[in-house]
Amino acid sequence: MPGVSEIRVDDNNLYREETYTDLRVATIRRLVPVTAEGELDASRPMLFSGQTNLMSQAGPLPVECPIEAASLTEAIQKFPDAIKQAVERLVEEAREIRQREASRIVVPGGGMPGGGVPGGGGILSG
Repeated sequence: MPGVSEIRVDDNNLYREETYTDLRVATIRRLVPVTAEGELDASRPMLFSGQTNLMSQAGPLPVECPIEAASLTEAIQKFPDAIKQAVERLVEEAREIRQREASRIVVPGGGMPGGGVPGGGGILSG
């Protein structure tokens, strides 16, 4: 990660951000490519992303995903499937994390390899 003195704006990769919402569940963000002068850069495609919140047992779960679209109309049409695919990826990632964590659990009483705690308790005679 660059230090503060090394931070530079990439003026060849600027976008104007526009946000559209239905005020219920859908938010679509459109990134319009622009030049350093703020003019439309028609040589690069617009980028779209979708955002929503789903209710879970732990409260609202924010979901964000890219939407492959060439227009706002197309992004609106593709929004439900894009969100559905993002949720499926989140569920799969959560399942993988749970499996990894479950395999790391130490079972009480499992002991150490080779028999665990050594025996003892013999009678000493003097």
